Amino acid sequence: MNLESARPRRLAAALAALALAAAALFALAACSSPSDGSDTPANSGNGKDKTLTVAMELAYPPFETKDDAGEPSGVSVDFMRDFGDAYGYDVVIENTAFDGLIPMVQTGKADCLMSSITITDARKESVDFSDPYAQAQLAILANAQSGIGSIDDLNQAGKKVAVKTGSTGDVYATKNLTNAEIVRLADESACVTEVVQGKADGFLYDQLTIYRNNQKNPDTTEAVFIPFQDPESWGIAVAKGNDELLGQLNEFIAQSKENGEFDRLTEKYLSSEKAAFDELGFKWFFEFE
Repeated sequence: MNLESARPRRLAAALAALALAAAALFALAACSSPSDGSDTPANSGNGKDKTLTVAMELAYPPFETKDDAGEPSGVSVDFMRDFGDAYGYDVVIENTAFDGLIPMVQTGKADCLMSSITITDARKESVDFSDPYAQAQLAILANAQSGIGSIDDLNQAGKKVAVKTGSTGDVYATKNLTNAEIVRLADESACVTEVVQGKADGFLYDQLTIYRNNQKNPDTTEAVFIPFQDPESWGIAVAKGNDELLGQLNEFIAQSKENGEFDRLTEKYLSSEKAAFDELGFKWFFEFE
């Protein structure tokens, strides 16, 4: 045999053998499971292989808002991210107009919604709600010159009541303030402006919102905190029949009431408001006993 002619054939055979060995090693690695038992590459990174899309209206600080960089921030954002950490979800916040929140869940564009939304019988016809995680009461932001001192003062001919469209303030006013003119607006700030400028006599919303806006506008507004309805319960909504996610949410809410999660969120975002509520004798959002 010609040694010179045999060398190229031996080299080619050696290279082919190396290629086969490399392919075998690659296949073995691809078939092996990660040490945590997951069969998805996502888990080898941050331990989360499921995406949870949460609808929120980021227009209600400090519960749902944006930070200076324009990123989602607030009580609800932290709560859902903590929930995601506990159950292996990568949480994605979808900023959504208030009247689009429930449709987002109904159409599957969001897995759930957490946006300081009150549990009502009408809403329960469209979505399933978690156990309550917070409670609030309605109050009145009145124009300082309106003479409004109670809900009955607002239910008079010639009085104008500003409400956020679709809110429980809207529902209450529609049902109970039949003598007044109801002005429905798209967001909280527009309602406050109506009162500050004297275009509306009062604005119905939760106690915290009324307190904060009265503090911002002490010369033009008065806060009326006299209770005129039972406390409202806030819940997290999921699509009808999504019992697995609902069960996880209820479990996490129960744990959060016991392990200090809500106390931590209060200290981070609402410490001054909690002190004011204590001084005024109001029941705090996260007190259920």
